[in-house]
Amino acid sequence: MAESEKRRVEEEEGGGGGEKYEESRAQRIKENMERMKSLGIADLSNQLKRRPTPSPSLRKPKPSHSSSNDPPRRSSRLKELPPVRYSERKKSPKKDHSSNSTVEIDIPEGENPEIYTDEHEMLLGDSIAAWTLYVDGFDEDGQRMYDPVLGKSCHQCRQKTIALHTECSKCNTGTGQFCGDCLYMRYGENVTEVNLNQDWVCPVCRGICNCSRCRRDKGWNPTGAIFNKVSKLGFKSVAHYLIHTRREGAIVEHEAAEGSISADALPESGAKEHESADEIMELEVDVDYEGDDDGEEPDDFES
Repeated sequence: MAESEKRRVEEEEGGGGGEKYEESRAQRIKENMERMKSLGIADLSNQLKRRPTPSPSLRKPKPSHSSSNDPPRRSSRLKELPPVRYSERKKSPKKDHSSNSTVEIDIPEGENPEIYTDEHEMLLGDSIAAWTLYVDGFDEDGQRMYDPVLGKSCHQCRQKTIALHTECSKCNTGTGQFCGDCLYMRYGENVTEVNLNQDWVCPVCRGICNCSRCRRDKGWNPTGAIFNKVSKLGFKSVAHYLIHTRREGAIVEHEAAEGSISADALPESGAKEHESADEIMELEVDVDYEGDDDGEEPDDFES
């Protein structure tokens, strides 16, 4: 209708009718707004335009349940099961077996009694720094490097390996050659420190060697691989364990003969000698032991 009126005005006015129509339309809009303001409905019209339309609710009304006095229905199978409790249960603290547990060390009795004196204790060695086991003489894969030509033989494990070995100032023979691992596990000494001492005497010449061959020569049975166990008891080495527990008149001599020694029965000095032994013995390496002429087994290279 506005278009027809516009065309009518243009025909009546001739050229330039478009501008007059716009002026006329603006004038009418202005008059209408003034009329609405005078009636007080202009603000109401604006409020109605701004008010958003509420979105329809998607919630469905909940059905009303009529109360019933009937007992709740349950499965007969579930009735027989005990009720499930979802409350947290208090866990009992785990018992610490590292210090007070009994460590079993079974060394069969030999033909002759094994008794040590104060002189034997004075012959025990020591080390300033701890020796890292299963590194010297081992390759990147943790395998021991044997070499029948270039390797040196260890008196304890009877293996020819490419590793550090000791030299005895007294016998000056292969009898005084011990590899670093055997020297530390069996006698508590560090091979690097020993090699700096030109007056060092090997365990064989000191009379405290505990290899299987020397023990058989004395009428004693081999100890086997017991370094892990004696370390848990707090002893620095196998030699320290043997000499301290098989002293003449020692309190723990009877228990040691039965193959069972409790950590509580040990002297405090022995229990504190090697606190990190358990951490060192976590590294276990399989060694292909070739043995010697007597068919002996390795003393402490256990898999």
